[in-house]
Amino acid sequence: MKKFNFRKVLDGLTASSPGSGSSSGSNSGGGSGSVHPGGTAGVLREEIQETLTSEYFHICKTVRHGFPYQPTALAFDPVQKTLAIGTRTGAIRILGRPGVDCYCQHESGAAVLQLQFLINEGALVSASSDDTLHLWNLRQKRPAILHSLKFNRERITYCHLPFQSKWLYVGTERGNTHIVNIESFILSGYVIMWNKAIELSTKTHPGPVVHLSDSPRDEGKLLIGYENGTVVFWDLKSKRAELRVYYDEAIHSIDWHHEGKQFMCSHSDGSLTLWNLKSPSRPFQTTVPHGKSQKEGRKSESCKPILKVEYKTCRNSEPFIIFSGGLSYDKACRRPSLTIMHGKAITVLEMDHPIVEFLTLCETPYPNEFQEPYAVVVLLEKDLIVVDLTQSNFPIFENPYPMDIHESPVTCTAYFADCPPDLILVLYSIGVKHKKQGYSNKEWPITGGAWNLGTQTYPEIIITGHADGSIKFWDASAITLQMLYKLKTSKVFEKQKVGEGKQTCEIVEEDPYAIQMIYWCPESRIFCVSGVSAYVIIYKFSRHEITAEIVSLEVRLQYDVEDIITPEPETSPPFPDLSSQLPSSRSLSGSTNTVASEGVAKDSIPCLNVKTRPVRMPPGYQAELVIQLVWVDGEPPQQITSLAVSSAYGIVAFGNCNGLAVVDFIQKTVLLSMGTIDLYRSSDLYQRQPRSPRKNKQFIAGLTELNDSPVPLELERCKSPTSDHVNGHCTSPTSQSCSSGKRLSSADVSKVNRWGPGRPPFRKAQSAACMEISLPVTTEESRENSYNRSRSSSISSIDKDSKEAITALYFMESFARKNDSTISPCLFVGTSLGMVFIISLNLPSADEQRFTEPVMVLPSGTFLSLKGAVLTFSCMDRTGGLMQPPYEVWKDPNNIEENEKSWRRKLVMNFPSPSQEIGDHQYTIICSEKQAKVFSLPSQTCLYVHNITETSFILRADVVVMCNSACLACFCANGHIMIMSLPSLRPMLDVNYLPLTDMRIARTFCFTNEGQALYLVSPTEIQRLTYSQEMCDNLQDMLGDLFTPIETPEAQNRGFLKGLFGGSGQTFDREELFGEASAGKASRSLAQHIPGPGGIEGMKGAAGGVMGELTRARIALDERGQRLGELEEKTAGMMTSAEAFSKHAHELMLKYKDKKWYQF
Repeated sequence: MKKFNFRKVLDGLTASSPGSGSSSGSNSGGGSGSVHPGGTAGVLREEIQETLTSEYFHICKTVRHGFPYQPTALAFDPVQKTLAIGTRTGAIRILGRPGVDCYCQHESGAAVLQLQFLINEGALVSASSDDTLHLWNLRQKRPAILHSLKFNRERITYCHLPFQSKWLYVGTERGNTHIVNIESFILSGYVIMWNKAIELSTKTHPGPVVHLSDSPRDEGKLLIGYENGTVVFWDLKSKRAELRVYYDEAIHSIDWHHEGKQFMCSHSDGSLTLWNLKSPSRPFQTTVPHGKSQKEGRKSESCKPILKVEYKTCRNSEPFIIFSGGLSYDKACRRPSLTIMHGKAITVLEMDHPIVEFLTLCETPYPNEFQEPYAVVVLLEKDLIVVDLTQSNFPIFENPYPMDIHESPVTCTAYFADCPPDLILVLYSIGVKHKKQGYSNKEWPITGGAWNLGTQTYPEIIITGHADGSIKFWDASAITLQMLYKLKTSKVFEKQKVGEGKQTCEIVEEDPYAIQMIYWCPESRIFCVSGVSAYVIIYKFSRHEITAEIVSLEVRLQYDVEDIITPEPETSPPFPDLSSQLPSSRSLSGSTNTVASEGVAKDSIPCLNVKTRPVRMPPGYQAELVIQLVWVDGEPPQQITSLAVSSAYGIVAFGNCNGLAVVDFIQKTVLLSMGTIDLYRSSDLYQRQPRSPRKNKQFIAGLTELNDSPVPLELERCKSPTSDHVNGHCTSPTSQSCSSGKRLSSADVSKVNRWGPGRPPFRKAQSAACMEISLPVTTEESRENSYNRSRSSSISSIDKDSKEAITALYFMESFARKNDSTISPCLFVGTSLGMVFIISLNLPSADEQRFTEPVMVLPSGTFLSLKGAVLTFSCMDRTGGLMQPPYEVWKDPNNIEENEKSWRRKLVMNFPSPSQEIGDHQYTIICSEKQAKVFSLPSQTCLYVHNITETSFILRADVVVMCNSACLACFCANGHIMIMSLPSLRPMLDVNYLPLTDMRIARTFCFTNEGQALYLVSPTEIQRLTYSQEMCDNLQDMLGDLFTPIETPEAQNRGFLKGLFGGSGQTFDREELFGEASAGKASRSLAQHIPGPGGIEGMKGAAGGVMGELTRARIALDERGQRLGELEEKTAGMMTSAEAFSKHAHELMLKYKDKKWYQF
């Protein structure tokens, strides 16, 4: 562990370039840092000891959660009991028991057309839209492609792999059928040409191959279905068609009866035809299940196409006929459906989304046995359901996978690692009471693979906010995901009736309840959200149900900008006048001439109406306070861009492009409502003497009326500890007390006069750093499309107008002013122009006074500057340890017995480590979208600067803890993920990981402790990743096994006579027929073999060194032992059969030994 002496480094830098203040990087991914000289921070610098090095960091994806986006294909292994789903983007998701969830991706990105498991072999074949076949190895935790076969002259339409066969049948668009050896992935010379399959007299092309399957009765016969209605029963040995079937409607799918004497077809007119091999001239039976019954001799009414049918037999009941589609055309409003025909009963299961594919799960993998179906897996466009066929009402199974993340579109995310361990159990116990009922009482049937917890088992919670106003809490421990609790924030508002909500639709086109920002304190269990309709809701957690009125406040945030008037020369500040560089002033709230449809400008109206009647609140999170921004002079409230809550102080702060609001949620009062410009003015840069405020008149509503005299507002601003700012004016905080169910509004305050000639020349406090801001490179169109529902404070806050938004807020015990001797409660405020203000919070000293005495909120006059919009704050003590904001220990607010015993609030305060030496005691880390700075407090010396990027901008920045040390993690718009040590800002990692292809990523990307991060990779999926080298090394142990050695079930005994005389299919040798010796080689131009990186070759890149060699040796030994075990079992079986045959032969010989020929 190296101890850095920063004073020596500083001396060297000072000697080489005494005037240097900062340095800037030239590359897009990172920058260079510089140390600022500062004398008072010397004591602090010498004691910092950084332990993190670049060897601690490495980036890799861990697991993907959610429903596969845009699914196209489905496959099931009936022995391993694993499920595979292919998508339009070339992805494959393999699912087994809960915890076994694997994601793999085709490099080409081509859509997956079809999937075929090599049953109980640990392999999977995928056919993609670029006419390529891939063989995936599933015997490793990260599947890899072993072989690929690219067809050059034909397009793949259908594939079929018989059970326990190594020859894959491939149908093409031209109507030909090719055969591929699965082991070598080489094309056989045996080809079934379409012109040989159909009759010579046929004048038309039969169309693409839509079905291939071997006969359950005879493996030497292949059933080929063509799109135009032709079905050919092909004899593989004689290479000719044994029979042909013709129908005048297009075929979509075919399925065999298990005896191999009949097969069923589904057609484009909604009909099902049953064919018998003995009479192929016409169908044995024709039905239109959903067609209206017609008179005899007339054709049944046509219906929608039946896209797929499955014909499954049962030993003790009627067969199941299951199909999708086929509904009548006159029922246009009917939802997509799955029909189950069992005997005379017909059950139609309506689905919420279109059906992509379905599969019937059967007890046996052998096609020539009774199938005994027990479930149906239905893949929908946006859901996966499994229907229980063993119960007459066909209930669905409860899905253990998190397939409903996208139930409502995700608008924001939050990630918490290493949170209090009791939270997961508490949230689950509350959420389980609200689960849906009516599921099947049987266990989930997809139980393949194996999974264990692994070594890292610290609690992790993911929170997702959604467009419908719902919040979902997920248990994300040990790389799994399970929903714990769901909160519906829309329940605090009245439902909007048709024709209402005009004020809302002028802000957002849809989803007025969409969640925009989330703030959660796991220790105090205080939860706060902001919505797209400019509201903030504060929730407290309780185990008890209550019925209470919802308290609401209305806040008026207005940001008026005036023309700049230069002050007198003698009052000019000691730095250059920047007024000439400022853009022309304009109103930041838009046009002031907006008039409502009734002809009156809207004013003091919230976007949504809070329920005024008592509301029943079940156990869990219960609304404590609703704060709404209101219309101002015909302009709608601007969306909230920053949010912070302190449970210890009982204060919530939020801001937007108009200004900042601070609310006391204990006393339910507005403490501060100030425009951003007033934060600069409140700094009192001209050192004017404070003046006493004029006496204010009291309104009946309990609000303080502002004076209406023409006295300049600057003269009205007071520094008295008994005053604070509401809308930038001086009022008493206790004058806005609020009772339950009563709405209070700061909009009742009369408008204030404009600034007089003595105001300072700052419309916005422009500094040299502000002048260097370069806006993010993005078009107005993409900005509008990306943030119509939920905006990111790091991007949307920087508009191409003169607005300056509040982009970051942070509560902390810190030093409010330069050279303060003691710490005090502070609120750090960051803006989109890189300015940082420190607001001092004066709280009552006694705990019992907190509920009655006013809280004073005073801008301290301190401000700092960075380049670009401020994204995040954090603090460290003098030893380099990360300081956590103070919090209140959770206590159930509705537990009467507990509250009677102790009504005091238990606070946990994190003070800097005490020291007798004179000097700085605290670091403050501030990161903007361009650079990061570290200041020492209270001297406010800038110790370190790191210019992270010049040509791009940071989307997300978080100060996180890894290996008990703090670091700064940043995600850049150019795709770079960067990690910097603290406090020295030394670059630890810079990887070009993820280009910003969708603003969804920018809105949902977040870092957390222990080297974890996540983002919404698609509208339905969450991608988790790690930047910890330790977790990357242990990831193999944490992932589930997709393949487990299972003995293939034995086929049913067919009887002596069937086995002796009816087993023509059993003696069929595909190797002899399709091998190179008899079939020859296929044309090289037809298909190209591409070796894949799978197997041991693919593992070399993932596992290196001694551990990699040991892993490969262990896998090889496991596979060798498995093969030896299988060989031993087969040898034992052959010996048993030989002994039985010898015994029977000996008995037969003894029986007929002494008989004469005439006795037979």
